[in-house]
Amino acid sequence: MRAARVWFPHSCVLFRFQHYACLGPMNNQTPTFSAPARAIDDLASILAQFSGKRILCIGDVMEDRFIYGEVRRISPEAPVPVLRITRESRELGGAGNVVRNLVALGGQVAFAAVIGDDRAGREVTELLAAMPAVEPFLRVNRQRETTIKNRFFSLDGHHLLRADRETVHAISGPDEDDVFRTVAAQISHADIVILSDYAKGVFAGSLASRIIAAARNAGKPIIVDPKGGAYDRYRGASLITPNRAELEEAVSAPIQTEATLVLAAQKLRSDVDATAILVTRSGEGMTLVDGGVVTHLPAETREVTDVTGAGDTVVAVLALAMAAGASLIDAAHLANVAAGVVVGRHSTAVATTHDISAVLMRLDLLPAEAKFVDLPTALSRIAVWRREDHKVGFTNGCFDLLHPGHISLISQAKSACDRLIVGLNSDASVRRLKGLDRPVQSEAARATVMASLAHVDLVVIFGEDTPMALIEAIRPDVLVKGADYDRAKVVGGDLVEGYGGKILLAQLLPSYSTTATISALNSR
Repeated sequence: MRAARVWFPHSCVLFRFQHYACLGPMNNQTPTFSAPARAIDDLASILAQFSGKRILCIGDVMEDRFIYGEVRRISPEAPVPVLRITRESRELGGAGNVVRNLVALGGQVAFAAVIGDDRAGREVTELLAAMPAVEPFLRVNRQRETTIKNRFFSLDGHHLLRADRETVHAISGPDEDDVFRTVAAQISHADIVILSDYAKGVFAGSLASRIIAAARNAGKPIIVDPKGGAYDRYRGASLITPNRAELEEAVSAPIQTEATLVLAAQKLRSDVDATAILVTRSGEGMTLVDGGVVTHLPAETREVTDVTGAGDTVVAVLALAMAAGASLIDAAHLANVAAGVVVGRHSTAVATTHDISAVLMRLDLLPAEAKFVDLPTALSRIAVWRREDHKVGFTNGCFDLLHPGHISLISQAKSACDRLIVGLNSDASVRRLKGLDRPVQSEAARATVMASLAHVDLVVIFGEDTPMALIEAIRPDVLVKGADYDRAKVVGGDLVEGYGGKILLAQLLPSYSTTATISALNSR
């Protein structure tokens, strides 16, 4: 049960809404690779653990107002549209939108912020009071103005104007001290801490560094959604999540290529002694710099309606996933999916676990597409498998008309390794090897069929007559060919055995071959 909501219109008052229900504890060369498709079941199991995780969030709260109306004429006073207002709504914005996302995903939230003694401050208070999963700690100061973002839209969704009211100077010393005392008392109950900086003054002083030090002493991870160029205040954070523009400002250098983005993220990580940096890149996805490993996560491909608040969703999902024990890469995968959900909606939308689960289910229906990759992507995924101590196997062929002999070969190959890669001859390569009337099926069709097999983890097309270049690049632990090959004549065999790998000659099923099948069809 929640206590009655109260408002203290004094000069500076720290207040909270008491919840009587029990709230549980809250190298020199860097490998770069694209993130592999994660096991859908693993990600879904992380999602299922979001409920009840306690997050401590501190930041710049604001009110987002959305004003909709009809535009039928241009003003006679100036060349601007006249908006006849028909509908208005309001939501928590800034750090408040992080809270909204945390609650929508099943989290329990302790939230600390500073507001003004004004109408917007009272409305922020009411919006927070309406969420039973939130325990707000709001510092009221008459000398500050609660930030308001007024967004004006036509009825068909066109964004016409944004008008802001805000205070951006640093909070006072007494404000900072009171907020810090409250936060310090809450840290031990939290699973993870979020600093949501919107450059409205909450973190302009030393509050961020004080909270990070206290959280580190308590052994709690800290995620920072940053703003501005003074990143030293975030020193020692577990994860910092700048977008591309914010990263440019942080390192005072332009970012024009993927390589310069990686270098900038690595520099920022080193400069502020952060554990990891996650750069959000809008339509290009995300880049995670975690220790000596850089991982690129491609964006979810969907129509973008409104990017407002997507960064808040990313931070919320990251926090809950990490609180649930997920690795940074798995947390980033879930955050990437959630971002794809909210950019397809209007206003400061939130993503729920149901939304994310629905996307994961859709992705799980397309496993073949995720397995059919080019060589650079394959090498990226192999790097992850090797870090996880998986044995990598490789076999190759034309696989023109799939028959039981092929299935037996693939099955034996998979039994000798943890992850199996199939090298598939291109159409041009098949024609050179088999004749101008081959292949019967295109390389895209053959790759799709092979990738649909449960035993196959990746399919890579090669255009040469032999897979030697693929074998040299992949360096498989197990090289698999049919038993009709002489071990000494297996392409790449000497290389694989030279670095300690093994050759497996799989037993063949008699009476099965694509050539024989085609001959039999032609004789009818």
